[in-house]
Amino acid sequence: MNRLGYTKYVAQGGDWGAVIADLMGVQQPKGLLGIHTNMPGAEPAAIAQAIQDGKGCPPDLTGDEKHACEQLAFLNTQLGYAELMGSRPQTLTGLADSPIGLAAFMLDHDAKSLELITRVFNGQTEGLTREDILDNISLYWLTNTAVSSARLYWENKHPFFSVKGVKLPVAVSAFPDELYQAPKSWAERAYPNLIYYNKLNKGGHFAAWEQPKLFVDELRNAFRTLR
Repeated sequence: MNRLGYTKYVAQGGDWGAVIADLMGVQQPKGLLGIHTNMPGAEPAAIAQAIQDGKGCPPDLTGDEKHACEQLAFLNTQLGYAELMGSRPQTLTGLADSPIGLAAFMLDHDAKSLELITRVFNGQTEGLTREDILDNISLYWLTNTAVSSARLYWENKHPFFSVKGVKLPVAVSAFPDELYQAPKSWAERAYPNLIYYNKLNKGGHFAAWEQPKLFVDELRNAFRTLR
């Protein structure tokens, strides 16, 4: 950031960016004032272990915690694409061979995102347009980067949703159609310096893409105290 002329800055991340923002918060590079995430690493270790062991959600959870736990348990059965990219990324040659294959692979990322995209192509007004969706697919097709982008899953050694140990100021926006909507109680435990938390009623995993105005408002509110 110094090379860009910034001595103070903040970081924001969703999806892979959320993991990167968390790790930046752990490393605390000079000038980083805080981070904002819309996919927080806030899953309690006990919850992750219970899901992995097939024991289901503990009975003593609050309503929001139970909802998040159920989302994570369901997600645990839907990660075939991530397992494939995490173990054999260079074999995904079909993504570079067929634009239809690439589109199918990208559109079916998660259930809620696919439902949103389906509504858009059925003519409903959403945060996205058909052109937005086709532009996103075309970006990977025209640059032939679908296979190389999958390598990040193979290179990563960190669980997506685990607590990373961030001590810097953290802001969390919890969107309802995210892979899991982190409850405030989990966010407070995961981020001891939580300066902002907002539970929204609209938006999903790709919130910056799906709901840009709402997303920008969240960033402004989240970082206002750090200016």
